[in-house]
Amino acid sequence: MAELFAKLAAERPDADALLDERGTTTWGQLDERANRLIHALRAAGAAPGRTIAVMAGNCREYYELFAAVSHGGISLVPVNWHWVADEVAYVLEDSGANVLVADARFADVAADAASRVAGVTTTVAVGGAIEGFVPYAEFVASGDATEPGEQSIGGPMFYTSGTTGRPKGVRGALGGGSNLPPALWELIAGGFKQMGLPPNARTYLNGPLYHSAQWAFSFLPLLSGASVVMRHKFDPAESLRVIDEFGVTNTHLVPTQFVRLLRLPDEVKAGFRGDSLQIVWHGAAPCPPEVKRRMIEWWGPKIVEYYGATEGGVVSLCSSEEWLARPGTVGKPLPTVQITIRDDDGELQPAGRSGTIWIKNLMGQDFEYHNDPDKTAKAHLEPGVFTMGDIGYLDDDGYLYMSDRKIDMIISGGVNIYPAEIEGVLATHPAVRDAAVFGIPNEEFGEEVKAAVELHEGVSGGDELIADLLRHCRDHLAGYKVPRSVDVVEALPRHPTGKLYKRLLRDPYWEGTGRTI
Repeated sequence: MAELFAKLAAERPDADALLDERGTTTWGQLDERANRLIHALRAAGAAPGRTIAVMAGNCREYYELFAAVSHGGISLVPVNWHWVADEVAYVLEDSGANVLVADARFADVAADAASRVAGVTTTVAVGGAIEGFVPYAEFVASGDATEPGEQSIGGPMFYTSGTTGRPKGVRGALGGGSNLPPALWELIAGGFKQMGLPPNARTYLNGPLYHSAQWAFSFLPLLSGASVVMRHKFDPAESLRVIDEFGVTNTHLVPTQFVRLLRLPDEVKAGFRGDSLQIVWHGAAPCPPEVKRRMIEWWGPKIVEYYGATEGGVVSLCSSEEWLARPGTVGKPLPTVQITIRDDDGELQPAGRSGTIWIKNLMGQDFEYHNDPDKTAKAHLEPGVFTMGDIGYLDDDGYLYMSDRKIDMIISGGVNIYPAEIEGVLATHPAVRDAAVFGIPNEEFGEEVKAAVELHEGVSGGDELIADLLRHCRDHLAGYKVPRSVDVVEALPRHPTGKLYKRLLRDPYWEGTGRTI
């Protein structure tokens, strides 16, 4: 049996472990498929230390693959299914993936991207047929059901956008290529019990599994025996029905989903029992205080905020009661985490004074940016002490508050968007001399993407040009990165040294909102 699921498969082989729109996978089946997939992946050249990529919606097969790599010493790169072929091909090439598992819903992009990368030698289709791809059921069946030998820990390598250029893979010590045992995942998953995971838990996944938070708050509970009910896309009314119908005990939401739930008709909200639901973790973006208060009033003190990121995992937790007593806090650091606040010279700051938030995981966990040692070095004060670029302070009682955000980063609907990548695409348009991208208020998503462009001499702006600029962006970027609107300006506000005063462009949109960026 696969080491991490052996006990669960033996105790309840016929109980549901995974449930999606198309069916269920039992604990016994999950254990067997993990074994078969390890053998099949090894036969395809995905030996320990190698990398595979998955471009799929939320489905049971995704978790089966995560289960396999966790035992097979393999890295799994979750691919954002909003990306265009150029973006997908870059990640396949950069990660060194030799196997691509793709959802038939994204067949055209997946096939196009795979055809551009010579290193991708095996392609597998999930949820339907893709020309030239091996059907997933056939691929699984090709592997032996016997327990694989030489099991070692593997895991995800998420790609996170950077402030410059292309996204970078975040590689942790547990991502594959070591001789560490899979049982280490059980130790990490056990931490969720201290974070409020109920006994006999059932998780509801309603956000994209390619996001590190959605993976952490669903797959790690799965390792502790929590079954997972999932939906490919979030629908607020359906979410209420799923929670009640399946007896969901825990879920992860982002503030945009709170907003959509609160906008439901009163009669729909009144029909929600929610008696099974015990904890709702939220993070990924700042939550407007009024939105959070209304959710606590509706669902009770089940709302738990966290601060964290792909690089650092979960850093702090804040219960409803703590937040109501200290509005704005993101809670106290976990017992396994040490936080220090330092100024630009690296000097420790006293309580109440803002500075860069530096993090040390006391369990020794750390990360590096794949193929980018310089970026890795810049994110570290010393080995094991790193920053995610955020600014904040600790109060006298050790509660963490955020006082600023990563420079320039836009958070729209809980998704991090870095302007540099969009600016780079705009700059390749023949009409554009210079470009700036920044976030402006959006009631539903928190922020939306705004662009300002300076045109070459003799080029005139107008609706036709702006439409062409947006088409150009859509050809090269995922839809969520495409600016919602574009301003044509005479000249962007740059210092003679070349530094762009982006705040001069951004601030007018935030005046009178009561929010600062």
